[in-house]
Amino acid sequence: MEERGYWLAWTQINGVGSVSIQRLQQHFQGLEIAWKATANELIKVDGFGKQTVEKIIQQRSQFNPEEFLEQHIAKNPYFWTPADAEYPRLLLEIPTFPPVLYYRGIVETQENQGIIPMVAIVGTRTPTEYGCRWTRKISMTLARRGFTIVSGMATGIDTEAHRSCLEVGGRTIAVLGTGVDIAYPKENRQLCERVMNQGLLISEYPAGTKPNPRHFPQRNRIIAGLSRATFVMEAPQKSGALITADIANEFCRDVYVLPGRLDDENSLGCLKLINGGATMIPVDLEELLEQLGAMPPLDEPQQLSLFEIPSKPNKSIPDLDPELNQILQSMSSEPTGFDQIIVNLNLEAGNLSAALLQLELLELVEQLPGMRYRRID
Repeated sequence: MEERGYWLAWTQINGVGSVSIQRLQQHFQGLEIAWKATANELIKVDGFGKQTVEKIIQQRSQFNPEEFLEQHIAKNPYFWTPADAEYPRLLLEIPTFPPVLYYRGIVETQENQGIIPMVAIVGTRTPTEYGCRWTRKISMTLARRGFTIVSGMATGIDTEAHRSCLEVGGRTIAVLGTGVDIAYPKENRQLCERVMNQGLLISEYPAGTKPNPRHFPQRNRIIAGLSRATFVMEAPQKSGALITADIANEFCRDVYVLPGRLDDENSLGCLKLINGGATMIPVDLEELLEQLGAMPPLDEPQQLSLFEIPSKPNKSIPDLDPELNQILQSMSSEPTGFDQIIVNLNLEAGNLSAALLQLELLELVEQLPGMRYRRID
């Protein structure tokens, strides 16, 4: 079976998430070899304890990768893994890249290689006329200059970004929190069809996956990871767009912010980003284009070196705010369900989801199938 099939197979094993799969690939120099490894060989992999290995051996014995791949392709014919040359290059640079990425639409190889630059435009679901106007202006300007616009197909700013790009004949990519066969929200069904005809729908979730609030913060890391720059148009203090901006900063990508009024709720998140060092979008968009044009070009793509995950030295735990530290200290190397963590710590689901995502990006926590999490030692 092709190596890509083993990337898919490992995602079906409870107790193994993105970081663990990368460690397996690095340790054995191939996931097919890792699949056939003995318990004694698996326990030598960094971060794999006795209980984790026992669970892998037990599940693996009841799972046929070849049969699963055949059945999976029947429902999900179009997907990439890091073993595929077409897998988006910039995504491979982030520590939590999805092992499987599904897509529908028109593939542009130079986008995937990072030759055609992609930029993200995100913001609130309830924008003002000011936010909509500037979103249209920037999306159209960048699309006309050859940039691909990336967003999340949500109502509000995302919808304006996709639609404006399409109106001027540009390419746009919508990163979904559902399967690529499900239009969400329902009122964007026609927009999804237009995007497929002029760009791509992509998701880390297989066909048939319905909307789940926990998927959308995860989706934001893909939006930021695909893009060399992220534009936050309007965002209140509690906004998914701010999560995307924070992730972009973690990935060392540029963040641009639309400035607003001090007494405008939709601008408070943007003002916070500016105070934190984000770049204000200039009034003169030619100046913006010059700034984007000054981004250093990517090196010539070398696919082999991209999915061979380099060894990383052990790092100390960074200074965390009290809530993040409380969550981290409460977790162990054994998987714990999302709902159980809520019960243990008495936290709101939205706050916990955002906190776990930050810990994932710091490579301190790993998400496993079934919304289970474990601490990475």
